Amino acid sequence: MTRTVINSVLLIDDDAISNFLNTRLLKEMQVAHDIKVTLNGEEALRFLQQEKAANHPFPELILLDINMPVMNGFEFLEAFRDVADENNHSVVIILTTSTNTRDFEQLKQYEEVEVYLSKPLTDENLQYIIDKHFPLE
Repeated sequence: MTRTVINSVLLIDDDAISNFLNTRLLKEMQVAHDIKVTLNGEEALRFLQQEKAANHPFPELILLDINMPVMNGFEFLEAFRDVADENNHSVVIILTTSTNTRDFEQLKQYEEVEVYLSKPLTDENLQYIIDKHFPLE
């Protein structure tokens, strides 16, 4: 079992099953204190703007889907650039079912994106994220 190393995780996905599975995995592996779920990029962006206005830190980890209604993952990433600053940095991981090579090519222009993984999040992938981005000091 992994230890708690992440204060806050933000899940951005319109798929309830993916949100359920990802939340369950994060809880089972006990890696995060707080897990916030939003259903699209616009809802996530509103949440981050509220956190910034209240001087709260951004979630340390953002798990982002690409294909969502209202505001998709690419639109979120564009808007995220305007909201994030040196005080509010998050590790952004794309979780997707997309096999569209155009999506992967487009993701390369976003330096905020650390890696993209296939859904659902697995314990091996979560452990990889933790080892790479949240090592014990």
